[in-house]
Amino acid sequence: MCGIDELKQVTVKENYLSIGSLVRLDDLKKHAAIVKEFPVLIEAAETVGSPLIRKSATLGGNVLCENRCIYYNQSEWWRDAVGYCLKCEGNICIATGSKKLCYSEFVSDTAPALISMDAEIEIADHEGERTLKLEDIYTGDGVCPRNLKKSAVIKSILLPLQREFHSSFHKLRQRQSLDFTSLTVAVSIDKNGKLKSVLGGVDPKPVVVEGNSDSNLEEIIKLALKGSRAIDNEMFSRNYRRSMISVFLKRSFEKLIG
Repeated sequence: MCGIDELKQVTVKENYLSIGSLVRLDDLKKHAAIVKEFPVLIEAAETVGSPLIRKSATLGGNVLCENRCIYYNQSEWWRDAVGYCLKCEGNICIATGSKKLCYSEFVSDTAPALISMDAEIEIADHEGERTLKLEDIYTGDGVCPRNLKKSAVIKSILLPLQREFHSSFHKLRQRQSLDFTSLTVAVSIDKNGKLKSVLGGVDPKPVVVEGNSDSNLEEIIKLALKGSRAIDNEMFSRNYRRSMISVFLKRSFEKLIG
């Protein structure tokens, strides 16, 4: 698949900018169309890992980044000693004690930025090709966080052109490099006043709240908090991350709407 040139290209398809799934994160800033129309995607990509990682990591790979949890991200001997969790074929969620639900976190940084700009995804598998809204591939199930077949290949990410997006991006993490997100907030507003807020790191899938420039912004914050099922399964506490949701959203609204 790495030899398929189509997956490494950035092209215009009708009213969309098509970014191949194998375009490296570090190369996004080299494409004038992305710099001009979707700079928040570059901002989000530059928060992923380290400079060395971004030179090999791809946009498609980050969109499919595996859900994470402090109890799951451990060595095999640690898991064996503590007991296997739901995500590694155990029978209980170590973080909550639940025997049914896994709350491992959706941690892609580029996906919230893309979703905030109504991105779509082109998928090919043995049944053919189809295009979906990017947020629709995420299930909310921490064990199986995406509804893609094992045979599926992501061809490209599609971003709508001529929407004149203005965006804001915030990421909470302990260090400014390497660390996965504890909370990602991306907000975009287009020329028609459509507002879309997307949260990562506080639920097994992206939390999406839509509105417009005239919406009650406090209500949008309430809906975002309601949709976030954060638990104590990472370095920052649940309460702190939930409080930062309000902080980041207010900062975003102030920047975009005033």
